[in-house]
Amino acid sequence: MAKLPRPQAPARFRAMFPDLADWLESPWTGPPPFLTGHVFRLEETIRDNRLMIRAELPGLDPENDIEVTVDGRILTIRAERRQQDNGPYRSEFRYGSLARAIRLPVKVDPADVTARYDKGVLEVSVPVRAVKPEGTQIPIENVGMVPEQPPD
Repeated sequence: MAKLPRPQAPARFRAMFPDLADWLESPWTGPPPFLTGHVFRLEETIRDNRLMIRAELPGLDPENDIEVTVDGRILTIRAERRQQDNGPYRSEFRYGSLARAIRLPVKVDPADVTARYDKGVLEVSVPVRAVKPEGTQIPIENVGMVPEQPPD
């Protein structure tokens, strides 16, 4: 059986909707980029009683372009990639604001959170401790059960 070539989007359609055309012409690997918005990939692991969150943020200046905040149980990573010049006519780079919010297992003190940036990867370290259940468990009475009556 002969392999048919993948259809190519017309040039006019490609010029108007480059992300959609690329997605339609590529093997399906996930949701299309125009629906997912501008996001970056994350990796979460627990190592030495710390939640390690790694974010792919290549080509950014950590002092000017990246911000990490903690508010209760929510850790937010914000980044902005700015276009430096009116550069090349054709560019596949993405510019603009990026943000991800991660729900933490417990509320943490922001002073205990550390972050470092190395070779395009931001690594945020959050202490995690054993989660104690909140409140007091109340026993439940089963009213459907009738206690056995002694015989007469």
